[in-house]
Amino acid sequence: MGPTPRAARALVLLAGFYLLGLFLLAALAAADWAAAVHTPGPFALKVFIVSAVLALPIVRGMFMLRTPPYEDVPGVRVDESREPRLWQTVRDIAQQVGTRAPDEILLTGDVNAAVSEDSRLLGLAGGTRRLRIGLPLMTGLSESGLRAVLAHEMGHYGNADTRLAAISERGRVHVLRTVAHFEERAGAKVSKERARQEKKAAAAVAKGRKAKEVDTTGTGVTYRAMARLYTAYGKFYLRATLSGSRRAEFAADVAAARIAGRDATSSALREIPVIDAAHDFYLNCYATLGVDAGLLPPPGEFLGGFRHLLAARHAELDALRGELPTEPVSPYDSHPPIAERVARIEALPDDGRASDPVRPSLSLLADADRSFAAVEETVLTPAALGLRRLDWPELVHAAMSVQTERSAQRFGALALGTAGGEDTSPRGTDGGGGTPGHGADADGTPGHGADARPGAGADADRTSRPEADPEGDGAGAATLEALLDAIDAGALWRIAERLPRSAEATAAHGRAAREFARPQLRAGLSQLVSAEYLRQGRARWQLSWAESAALELPYGHVDELPAALEAAVADRPDTGPLRALLEPVAAPETSAPAQAPAPGPTA
Repeated sequence: MGPTPRAARALVLLAGFYLLGLFLLAALAAADWAAAVHTPGPFALKVFIVSAVLALPIVRGMFMLRTPPYEDVPGVRVDESREPRLWQTVRDIAQQVGTRAPDEILLTGDVNAAVSEDSRLLGLAGGTRRLRIGLPLMTGLSESGLRAVLAHEMGHYGNADTRLAAISERGRVHVLRTVAHFEERAGAKVSKERARQEKKAAAAVAKGRKAKEVDTTGTGVTYRAMARLYTAYGKFYLRATLSGSRRAEFAADVAAARIAGRDATSSALREIPVIDAAHDFYLNCYATLGVDAGLLPPPGEFLGGFRHLLAARHAELDALRGELPTEPVSPYDSHPPIAERVARIEALPDDGRASDPVRPSLSLLADADRSFAAVEETVLTPAALGLRRLDWPELVHAAMSVQTERSAQRFGALALGTAGGEDTSPRGTDGGGGTPGHGADADGTPGHGADARPGAGADADRTSRPEADPEGDGAGAATLEALLDAIDAGALWRIAERLPRSAEATAAHGRAAREFARPQLRAGLSQLVSAEYLRQGRARWQLSWAESAALELPYGHVDELPAALEAAVADRPDTGPLRALLEPVAAPETSAPAQAPAPGPTA
C-alpha cells in the first residue's frame, strides 16, 4: 500500500473517532428532546444534567486537538563537524533510499535506532527529522550491520511512515484521552458514593445500629458504558493502524536489504536481540554492580564497558545467536516478530554481497570514548553522577566485598536467632554462572548485580561506601566466632532449624533432615568465612569479563577450605580446621585467582 492510500485510511480512521462523538452527542440531544416533550419538568431537568455531564468528555476529546509534544530522549546531539563520518554515512544511505536526510542525529544510551519527524498539517507537510542511534547498538554491530539498520530507518522516511504516523498518533491520543476522561469521572463518582456510604455507616454504628455493607456496584455505570464504547473503537483503531505499522517494518527491511545487502540486513536483525539481551545483562551485573555501595565505573565506562563484555563472551553470545527469539504474536504489536522478518529477508534472492563483520561500527565515530562519556552524562541522574568512580578491578572488589559482608551478616543473624525469617540468599546472582553474568558461585558467595538501570540511582545517596562494614568490622568477626562456638557446643542442628526449608526438608527427620540442611549450613558458613578473609585483607575479588567474579584466597586455602567446612558441618562437627585457617598470619601469600572453594548450593 502506497503513501496515498495509507494516508486516506488513516484519515478515515481519525474521522471515525469524530463521527462516533457526533453520533453520541446526537443521541444525548435526542434523549433531551424526548425528556422535554414527554416527561415532567423535574425528570427532564435530571436528564438534561446527565446529558451535559456525559457530553463534556466527548467534546473535550473531540476538540482538544493538541497531541503530546515530542519527548526529548536523553542523549547527545552531534553535528557534522563533530562526527563527519557518521553524518556522511547517513547522508549517503538517505540518498540511495531516495529521501531527505535527517536534520538531527542524537546518540543515546539504549539498544535502539529510531527516526521521527515533526510533521505538520496532520502529516501533509514534513518537518524536522531526527535520527536516534544507541551507542550500545553501535558497540555490538559491525559497520555493515549498522548500515543495514540505518537503511531500514531511512526506508521509514522514504515510505512517509514518519509523516503518516502523525495522523495515527492523533487518533490514538484522542481515543485514549476520551476513555481516560470517562474512567476518571466514573472513579470520582464511585469514590464520592463510597465516602457517603461509609459516613452513613459510621453514624449508624455510633448510634448502636448495624451498619450496611458499602456497595458501589451501580455507581458510575453510565460513564463506564461510554468508556466501553470508545474502548471498542480504540481497539479497532489500534488493530488497523498497528497492522499498517507492521507492514511498514517489512517494507523498511526490504529497503535495507536493497541498500546494505541481504546478508548484512539478515545478520543485523539476528544480532539486535543478542545485543539487547547482553546489554541488559551487562547493566545488571557490571555497570550497576557498585550502586548499592555508592560506586560507579570510571566516566565513559558505564556505557563503554559493554565493549569488554562482548569481547570476552564469544561462546555464550554465539549460543544466543543460534536461535531467534520466539515472541508471542499480538494484533497490537507495532513490529512483526524478529524471526518472521529474518525469514522474509533470507528468502530474497542472493545479491552477491556478503556481510563484512570485521570493522566495528564504532569506527564511524571520531572519538568513541568521548561519545560514551558525553552520553553517560545525559543518561544518568544527578544522584548517580555524584557516586564515587573506581576502575573496574577496584570497583568489583569493593562492591563484591560489601555484598559478601551483607550476605554473611544476614545469614549469621538468622542462624544465631537475632533476626527472623530473612532470605539469606544473595540477590542479583545469575543462578549458577551458565548464562552471561556474574553470580553466586557454587559455594554460596554473592554475585554481581544491582537493581539500578541507566538513569537510576535515586537511592544512591543512601547507600554505604565500600569501606564500611554494614555491621562494623568487629561485629562480623564476632558473628562468625559466636556461630563456631555454638557449633562446638552441639547446637549445629538447632541452628539448621532456624534456616528456611522446603516442604520436603521440613517433613524429613533424623539423618535425612541433616542431609537436607547440611548444604545450606555449609554455604552460609562459607559466606561468613569469605567475609572474614576479606576483613583480614587476605582475599580479593577478581574481575572477569568472561565469567563470574572469583574470590582469590590465601595460598593453599583453595584446597584446604572445602575439607574444613565439611568438618564444621559433619555429623560430629569439628571447627578446629576452620579456626586454624582463619588465624591471621603476618604476610600471607596468594594463589592464582580461583573460585571460592566451599562446595554446595547457595544459601
